[in-house]
Amino acid sequence: MGAGKSTIGRLLAKELRLPFRDSDKEIEQRTGASIPLIFDVEGEQGFREREHAAIADICRMQGVVLATGGGAVLRPDNRAVLRGGGRVIYLCTSVEQQLARTARDRNRPLLQTANPREVLLGLMAVRDPLYREIADLVVETDERPPRLVVGEILEQLEHIVPRESQGRSALS
Repeated sequence: MGAGKSTIGRLLAKELRLPFRDSDKEIEQRTGASIPLIFDVEGEQGFREREHAAIADICRMQGVVLATGGGAVLRPDNRAVLRGGGRVIYLCTSVEQQLARTARDRNRPLLQTANPREVLLGLMAVRDPLYREIADLVVETDERPPRLVVGEILEQLEHIVPRESQGRSALS
């Protein structure tokens, strides 16, 4: 959350001349509802079911850059779909940077609490090992301009041995 997936994903897709898809935006388009509203009406479990369906559909496409929601990695079936769908890039950022980037964002239901730092620390403890488990590449984004991060990703991608589904990349 707040690692720059959407911004960096759009720039990376442009550089690779591939379409960009954001799983959260896909869910909003499919439902006609915002993520916070889905959380309110269906709870996190309902949202996660919709998220899995969107990610699975997008990962079946060829030649697309996908930015997932921060919690997508929690489900083993999402991790399997992402891993099988192409190269996975984990954009890693500190809790401090996440707090700075999400401070005014009301579209993050999990952070609508009295202590978002505590929430982010808990999320990081659970999610970080899962991201690292499936990532082909881990890139730090703290206080780095998005274009610099994209340049690093492009350089590093050249050194990754391609898998069968070479044309797809997911940003988690």
